[in-house]
Amino acid sequence: MTAPVFLVKPQALDGEPKQLTLDGPEGRHAVSVRRLQPGEEVVLTDGAGRGAYGVVTAARGKDELDVEVRELRAEPEPAPRITVVQALPKGDRGELAVETMTEAGVDAVVPWAASRCVTQWRAERGAKSLAKWRATAREAAKQARRLRFPDVAGQLTTRQVAELLAAADFAGVLHEESAAPLATAPLPAAGSVVLVVGPEGGVAPDELAAFAAAGAPAYRLGPTVLRTSTAGVAAASLLLARTGRWS
Repeated sequence: MTAPVFLVKPQALDGEPKQLTLDGPEGRHAVSVRRLQPGEEVVLTDGAGRGAYGVVTAARGKDELDVEVRELRAEPEPAPRITVVQALPKGDRGELAVETMTEAGVDAVVPWAASRCVTQWRAERGAKSLAKWRATAREAAKQARRLRFPDVAGQLTTRQVAELLAAADFAGVLHEESAAPLATAPLPAAGSVVLVVGPEGGVAPDELAAFAAAGAPAYRLGPTVLRTSTAGVAAASLLLARTGRWS
């Protein structure tokens, strides 16, 4: 069985440590929920590409795990970096989108308040929803055994999304009426790729125009129309395969 992954503070992996102690909420989960025992393998990561691969030497109390570090690894920055701008879905479909895209390997998720979104993030509700997306990404990254966790940005407006698209090396918008297939779009070997996934009601004409003006034309993913909560992971999988990151 693949070793479970736990998140530690970045400074814990500085200086090539030989021994580490996992405590706090992560330590509690390892000791009291996973019930890890001496001799079992674990991975401790800072979520930014570094990981310590080791073996449990002791479980102390309810929330402390001592680990002997056997190997340190560092993953390079992804190339190209893939960001999905996700329009806000209804209910818990936002967490589903974040979870599956994280498992697939997306590097960043950007919540977008599209004009046709039924759900709106405002004040305390918006803060809670963003916290849920970030917690979902963190747990999905651990489940997927990732050393580099995806960034989940704060909610952006259409104007802010257009600025993000303008700065990308490749930018596009998923739209079922486009004649251009994403499967043949010219992709960069490095830099940044930003793709917009619209809401259930579709991307509004004025939004499509703003994104096109920013250098992000519309692309068709396939012959079927996917829900907003599944379109992102389907498109990201295609991009990851085409760029060689899935090889």
